[in-house]
Amino acid sequence: MLLVIDIGNSNIVMGTYLRKNLVKHWRISTDRQKTGDEYGMLINDLFRYQGVNISDVNDIIISSVVPPMIVPIVKMCERYFKIHPLVVGPGIKTGIKLNYENPRNIDADRIVNVVGAFEHYGGPLIVIDIGTATTFDVVAENGDFLGGVIAPGIVSAAESLFSSTAKLPRIELVPPKNIICKNTISGMQAGIIYGYVGQIDEIVRRIREEMGADWHSKVIATGGLAKMISKESKTIDKIDHFLTLSGLRVLYERNKT
Repeated sequence: MLLVIDIGNSNIVMGTYLRKNLVKHWRISTDRQKTGDEYGMLINDLFRYQGVNISDVNDIIISSVVPPMIVPIVKMCERYFKIHPLVVGPGIKTGIKLNYENPRNIDADRIVNVVGAFEHYGGPLIVIDIGTATTFDVVAENGDFLGGVIAPGIVSAAESLFSSTAKLPRIELVPPKNIICKNTISGMQAGIIYGYVGQIDEIVRRIREEMGADWHSKVIATGGLAKMISKESKTIDKIDHFLTLSGLRVLYERNKT
């Protein structure tokens, strides 16, 4: 059994695979203060609750956009699983060309998403990851990574509005019924959500315009808020909540010895 671990700024998402089948998956908060032992005990409890035996895991792959988290998670893998994990980073075989000024500066999750998306959907693609930051990754017909866009995430934008103003409250991110709102909370929800949807659709439009009239791409979205945003978006074709996990599985297959 393969354990895949994606360490994001807000959440750590994990899954276990038997060959190409995702068996179990979990989402926990990213906490930079936790030690490897604390994560080990937490993961052990999650496994036990779901009826998964730690001893059934025979390999692990990790991606992370939070560098300080790598060492404690690697130590956790070594102590609790007795496995030295494969970490996505420089030197890993991706199977694609990274057309970027400095490929080392590409966050691991973007590489993982591109690999997973091309494996499952082919190309060309625009892959949108709606997380703490929102990334738009452009994938060529042959799977090469052509570059992309990085924008503030919707939750970050909402928190910034709350923390930077004296009278505006923290809100739940749900679409209001109307765009012309009669109260502050609905007005904030409309501004953040519909403004964000407009940002996504406009960036996708500009990418397609820059790529040319003959470039017909699918748009794949992932991330915790992808479902809500896709309902309002005119450009998102498909949601894949487990895109990063499946991309990690593909990268493991390309790098196992």
